Amino acid sequence: MPSLLKKAIAEFVGTALLVCVVAASGIQATRLSSDGGVELLINISSIVLALILIIVVVAPISGAQLNPIVSLVELVTKVQSLSRTLTFIAAQFAGAIVGAIFANVMFDLPALQFSGHTRVTTGTLIGEVVATAGLIAVIGVLAKPGHNKYIPFAVAAWVYSACFFTSSTCFANPAVTIGRAFTDTYVGIAWESVLPFILAQLVGGVVGLGLVKVATKA
Repeated sequence: MPSLLKKAIAEFVGTALLVCVVAASGIQATRLSSDGGVELLINISSIVLALILIIVVVAPISGAQLNPIVSLVELVTKVQSLSRTLTFIAAQFAGAIVGAIFANVMFDLPALQFSGHTRVTTGTLIGEVVATAGLIAVIGVLAKPGHNKYIPFAVAAWVYSACFFTSSTCFANPAVTIGRAFTDTYVGIAWESVLPFILAQLVGGVVGLGLVKVATKA
């Protein structure tokens, strides 16, 4: 059984890789095409393929939560302790920031930068609630013996679809949201948009947990 430190390192590395892919593929997309649709397709395709791989690799070590909302749901449902939850969340936020900085450096951009991309509207916040609720519902419904092997692919499928059908393009993760504030590129989010997005994600987490309770009720 991996120690808490090893699990936290896995959460750190997994989240760092995820945010690095999000930011780096966004930068690459804008350099490969000036067509907004093509840019989004490049970005999202890279993200979902990496997400499957990251979950498959990290899951045996830490469970591949990679998301503070997922960690909080694990706490609320008494699957894990408060100390483990807080440790994982700290690792996820730290990893997200490091991942964004690494992506900046990899493309010869200033390592430390802050996004000016304001994203908050009523519609985008509703989109974040929907994106996060769906993510939590997918994980929760499949988190049972015999079904959890489908989680990497189901999560990736939800993220891929939600990136296109939600107005927010599916951040659905407070750590990723913070990380994306550290890159003033295609995927960035301005600091004034971060807190509203995270609040919407928390609401989505509650809604998603409620959907799981209803769906799995005996």
